[in-house]
Parts: sequence; structure tokens; C-alpha cells
Amino acid sequence: LLVGGRTPLSLQDIAALGVRRVSLGGALARAAWGGLMQAIEPILQDGRFDGLQQAASGAALNALFR
Repeated sequence: LLVGGRTPLSLQDIAALGVRRVSLGGALARAAWGGLMQAIEPILQDGRFDGLQQAASGAALNALFR
């Protein structure tokens, strides 16, 4: 089963279809680039750093990758 982009299926739905491995590399990369683009836009448009307020803290990132 190939699921790309947005889907109404949850991981549980996909597992119920017999899928045992899910790859998210491309989708996660696009999400990261999308976040970067949103953060950069106010800087480029108005010289403001408002877009950086949503950035994850160093502690949150460290906890995620432990």
C-alpha cells in the first residue's frame, strides 16, 4: 500500500490492511522544509523574527532523539 500526502487513514487503519512497515522520510522532509519556509517568510517580507516563535526548544529536540 502506498500512501502519499494527506490521507484519512491512521497508522492503525494502515496496519489493519496488513502493512507492517511505513516510510515517512520524504513526507517528514517536506514538512521540515515547509516549517522552514514559514519561519523565513516574515524575515524576508518585513525583517521580523515572528516565525521563529514556533521553533522547538533544544530540550524538546534532545528528548525526541534519546
